[in-house]
Amino acid sequence: MLRRYPDVIRIFDRAIAVAPDDPNFVAQRATVELDWHADSKPLHAAIDQILARDPTKAGTIADHWLYLALCEKDMKAASKALEAMTENGCQEEGLPYPRAWCEGLVAREKNDDAGARLAFTEARGRVNRLVQEQPNFAAAISALGMIDAALGNKDDALAEGRKAIDLLPIRKDAIIGPTLLQNLAVIYSWTGEQEQALGALNQLVGMPGYLSYGQLSLHPYWIHLRNDPDLSKILKVLQPNP
Repeated sequence: MLRRYPDVIRIFDRAIAVAPDDPNFVAQRATVELDWHADSKPLHAAIDQILARDPTKAGTIADHWLYLALCEKDMKAASKALEAMTENGCQEEGLPYPRAWCEGLVAREKNDDAGARLAFTEARGRVNRLVQEQPNFAAAISALGMIDAALGNKDDALAEGRKAIDLLPIRKDAIIGPTLLQNLAVIYSWTGEQEQALGALNQLVGMPGYLSYGQLSLHPYWIHLRNDPDLSKILKVLQPNP
């Protein structure tokens, strides 16, 4: 979250030296290069190596595999990652996304509008039940906002994204708080509020968080901002030194 990527690599190298057969350590170390330099090749090679060595480990690294596939726009690989993913394998940084959320993302990238709507609708039902059971669960409300944004429910999405931040602002939680703000940036972008999306991103680059140069450069979350010159300025802040 501090974007101290050389330190992250050194720590994972120590972990791999202790447990060289742990596929998660190998995948996580390779993911650092994607986040740091927008370089997907190390993660691609790591996943190929893990699967060639032991195909039964696919479920263990399915989340990294899907992240890679979405960043590389490789929908064949994305479908394989989904096949390997467990019901809870789509959860992200404490956000309770069901597997159907990931299915919706992949379907949308395939331009399968009907399949995406079906998957997002299923995801919405699951997360909405969670919110009804725990009405102050900020991470679930934020996830619901993301789903509503994907479904085109603009007013609901904006209200949910903002409510999540009101319930758990950054001053109260320095880990989940920035994640909720990052989600709100996505919600703004997906609902056509580009100026507000960029404003949220400008806040995020000045604080610890999971937002990275690689994700902002490659992940489909940010596709609607890619041609905006203001995004280029934000990327320069995150861009690694030569």
